[in-house]
Amino acid sequence: MSRVQQVHHRTTTVRGHEIFYREAGPADAPVLLLLHGFPTSSHMFRDLIPLLADGYRLIAPDHLGFGRSAAPSSAEFDYTFAELAALTVEFTEALGLDRFALYIQDYGAPIGLRLALAHPERVTAIVTQNGNAYEEGLGTDAWAPVLALIADRTPETEEPVRAIRSLDGIKWQYETGVPPESRDLLSPDAWHHDAALMSREGQDGIQLDLIADYGSNFALYPAFHAYFRATQVPLLAVWGKGDEVFVPAGAESFRRDLPDAEIHLLPTGHFALETHAPAIAELIGEFLERTVEDAV
Repeated sequence: MSRVQQVHHRTTTVRGHEIFYREAGPADAPVLLLLHGFPTSSHMFRDLIPLLADGYRLIAPDHLGFGRSAAPSSAEFDYTFAELAALTVEFTEALGLDRFALYIQDYGAPIGLRLALAHPERVTAIVTQNGNAYEEGLGTDAWAPVLALIADRTPETEEPVRAIRSLDGIKWQYETGVPPESRDLLSPDAWHHDAALMSREGQDGIQLDLIADYGSNFALYPAFHAYFRATQVPLLAVWGKGDEVFVPAGAESFRRDLPDAEIHLLPTGHFALETHAPAIAELIGEFLERTVEDAV
């Protein structure tokens, strides 16, 4: 019988900023670094971590400005994806992590892939759960206000984007694409948790700066694709096929550069772990056992 591993809630300091993270699993096990998306935190991995911690060391930080990590104002810190990726590299170094698989979702995708570009030798495999790297993955309606902000940041283009991090906007991200028979698996605590953190003082500037910077990730898509082709990094895509933010075409596109990529489209939405954590854990366990245990 496998032993249930407890989840530890810890902090470390990176560039003078306190970074909160969840950790579980044996210290000498292969590492899986879990990078969350917008508008959540490592809280999104609360169900997944215990399911994998018997055989893996799981580490899930809150990005700066998110969750329980420090949130210096946008006047005090340059909130760009380049900076968050650099902080993530420094976070892994502070913890002594030199080889790890990545789990990337939403914002965690460009952050993790920037890390992989900088240090390809450290990344043993990638699990992408609605974590996009292709233009085909952008949902037309969901991205319209964001693309307008990226093209021209004005008070008029900022206002529709603010709605994305409202309670209703966050709830929409959780519920959209989840079939009726699975709706009662969604915990309302999740979107209320995210909305409470997103409503804190200073979040307006932090989140607008990051969303306005998202275009810098589009500019790196060719570099991400070149990285895939050059390394043939093992990749598992577990994707909520009802997601209207990052649509299923984004998952299928990985095979363009990684012909051996494993693609699984699940009957759920953007936050697939809310309804399918056990199924995703099983897919990840099988994938990592085949691909990384001999490589770490």
